[in-house]
Amino acid sequence: MSTEHEDVRDLLAAWAFGALPAAERRTVPAHLADCESCAAEAERLRETVRILDGPPGAANGSQESGGALALALRTRPAAPRVAPHAAPYAAAVAGLQSLLRELDGLGAWSTPVVHDWDVHSTVAHLIAADEPLATRLGLDAHVPPSRPVPDGTRWEDVWAARTADVIAYEQGRTPEETVAAWSARAGALLATPEARDSELASLATTLMGVRLPVADHFVVRAFEAWIHTDDIGRALGFPVPPPPDPHLWQLVRLAVRILGMALGSEAPPVLFAVTGAGTDAQWVLGSEGEPVRAELVLDAVDFCLLVGGRYTPEDVPRGAVGDDAAVADVLTRAASLAWL
Repeated sequence: MSTEHEDVRDLLAAWAFGALPAAERRTVPAHLADCESCAAEAERLRETVRILDGPPGAANGSQESGGALALALRTRPAAPRVAPHAAPYAAAVAGLQSLLRELDGLGAWSTPVVHDWDVHSTVAHLIAADEPLATRLGLDAHVPPSRPVPDGTRWEDVWAARTADVIAYEQGRTPEETVAAWSARAGALLATPEARDSELASLATTLMGVRLPVADHFVVRAFEAWIHTDDIGRALGFPVPPPPDPHLWQLVRLAVRILGMALGSEAPPVLFAVTGAGTDAQWVLGSEGEPVRAELVLDAVDFCLLVGGRYTPEDVPRGAVGDDAAVADVLTRAASLAWL
């Protein structure tokens, strides 16, 4: 049987975001006035909300606060002052800022995360990853300046060289300086006219080998920020929830559209369904001129992790019936999209 203390702690994230149910709007403040531990936790969560308006503060965290962090991340709202296409990126930035604040005093910046990157390098990678969209929207390039590359160099090679340069540069700085640089770049992106105006963001541009409207490139940035937040959380033992359902659904729809383009019209047709994210939907991928050969069902988060390179085609949980080769083709193509 829960106590009043436990009941209030479950409501602290909603209080921090100003989203308390009407019945609790008197109960929670009254409890906070008499309970020092809940009052301290409530202020920490409210500071998490404030990071949407600027760089992270200096408050220290601990491993014990991981549950509250997960609650704050799970209930975080779409960030204000941006158009719907940029809201997932704003929320993903806020989530990673919240997680990084938990590292203060833990000495965890050198913890291995993914590829050959530690936590520090992963944040540096995000600076480089945001740069193509940032410079396309008129923001200055990060230092160090890019090295000259011969004409005709594949974009993958240009990108690999640039991210290596930025990571090497940031490794010569403190983690706090790197986080500040990433936060400033993310904030500048969210302050561009294209982040706030859907019409401006409807113009298409080619970045990282794919031509999409600028609005979709913001969704790509959200995808990558969340993937690497999850990477860091897993490495450190912090629970990181998926994006809120409306944002997760934006990631899914974009990934399905790109997957459909990658498969083309000659692939064996597969009825592909995605469940979760607050809704279920299905598409026919591949050829439209012949009967469906198989049906494939993936959970929304699992599908995004597959596209993000965190599942292999063999390991991703799925429901499937019909032609195994046709299913394998869809899963393999989805995994091949993992440019994150």
